[in-house]
Amino acid sequence: MIESPLRIVRLCSVFEAPDDPGGPSAAFDPVGGMQVHTSGLTRALDGRGFQQTVVTTRPPTTPRLQKLGGARVVRLGIRMPRFRQLYGLPASALVPRLARRADLVHVHVGEDLVALPIALAASRVTADRPLVVTVHCSLRHTLRVVDARTAVLGAVGGWIEARGLRAADAIIVLSHRVARLLAAGGVDPSTIHVIPPGIDRDRFTTRGPDPFPEVPRPRILFVGRLHLAKGVDAAVKAIGRLRTEGAHLVLVGDGPERRSLERTAAARGLGDRVHFTGFLKPDRIPAALSHGDVLVVPSIYEELGRVILEGMHAGIPIVATTAGGIPEVLRDGANGLLVEPGDVDGLARAIDAVLSRPDLAARLREAARRDLAPYDADALVDRVIEAYREAMLRRGRPFPLPQLTPFTSEEFPPGPETGDGSVAIGGSNVPPPFDGRSDPFSSVDTSAR
Repeated sequence: MIESPLRIVRLCSVFEAPDDPGGPSAAFDPVGGMQVHTSGLTRALDGRGFQQTVVTTRPPTTPRLQKLGGARVVRLGIRMPRFRQLYGLPASALVPRLARRADLVHVHVGEDLVALPIALAASRVTADRPLVVTVHCSLRHTLRVVDARTAVLGAVGGWIEARGLRAADAIIVLSHRVARLLAAGGVDPSTIHVIPPGIDRDRFTTRGPDPFPEVPRPRILFVGRLHLAKGVDAAVKAIGRLRTEGAHLVLVGDGPERRSLERTAAARGLGDRVHFTGFLKPDRIPAALSHGDVLVVPSIYEELGRVILEGMHAGIPIVATTAGGIPEVLRDGANGLLVEPGDVDGLARAIDAVLSRPDLAARLREAARRDLAPYDADALVDRVIEAYREAMLRRGRPFPLPQLTPFTSEEFPPGPETGDGSVAIGGSNVPPPFDGRSDPFSSVDTSAR
């Protein structure tokens, strides 16, 4: 626990998926590594005593404001997938206001054009507030153009990224590969921190019941967004080229490519061997992995791939591509098998090798488990806090901070109480202070005027 609470505004275009498997929110925002990362870090920092307000998009069925432990999550924008970037309009008004009452601004950037400019503007409004940027996907260096959308992201987002990162006080990247690319592109290397995703080992201590008892074995798993960048079509095509009889592919997740993948499976006569599960709650992923025989990660581009670390924890052999930062975690033939992105025949051969050779599968599992030490969640949160400390010192601010005086209700008079104990502010309900913990953001108007 830190001596004095650091007040943080965090901005991210995606966050933890709502608890409605198969519902409209899952279709709006299919669960992926960035969602799990941002929500997991929120919980971890909350456990260390940091006070956070997280600003993100608003999927259907989700409340505009909610509590996550002691943190506040503010969801903004239109609840339609095609217009989610419009959350930037209210966020551009809200985030600078929150930053004036915060000590640090932390933005998570991925396939998004508005988060970094908003965070940069908020940091400049409050000249001594440091800016920390986590790069989940570099639009300038690592994004692969696979359609018109990614072409626009690369062209416009690359320019935004170059300007924004040069102004950041600390930059967190998930792999050494991205760190090298950013440094070669003109980013100050002293601001770059390589901090891969952290995995909570406690989630994998028990195996749990099989989520898919109706699916025969051997069972090949894909876990993630059904998106062109994930190369899932290669996994579907590889099933038809396996020598192993009776193998089934289970696609855990959802996304824009689902219908296309369903058509591909049907056209190849694989409809009864390819299973689409839709959204699965994160707390059920360990059980899904532990009841699989091979995990496939056929990505076309990937900064790292949290599911790889989860698979290593779960003890499932992994076949992946050489995309992005994956080779920093998996070494071909040592703790996993690697193929080139898009190599359907190579993917099928690697899957066959694992399924037909129990000795190879066991060796890959054991080596992967031995290599997990650098990805302990607690240790990696410590490194995020160290990045915060360095960012604060760059702006000449002490860390930990001297004791803070929480904002008072006299400064921001609350509206009338509602029936559930929340407080109506700016035309919406804002939760009251959390569980006795003083929340310096509790009386800040979070409506976007």
